Amino acid sequence: MTKLERIEKEIEALDAQELRRFREWFEAFDAARWDSQIEADAASGKLDALGEKAITAHRAGRTRPL
Repeated sequence: MTKLERIEKEIEALDAQELRRFREWFEAFDAARWDSQIEADAASGKLDALGEKAITAHRAGRTRPL
């Protein structure tokens, strides 16, 4: 049995309250990981080309208000 399979079985065994708490924890954990990745990508310049493309499209009038 893999580590992931063991984790899945443990999650399946949680009662409703434990599952709710796990879900809340995992949402926060996942969001923090996502934020860290975006910050790292921004700091490394990985997003610069996308930003320039968006600014160019906006200046060319190819955007609309949200």
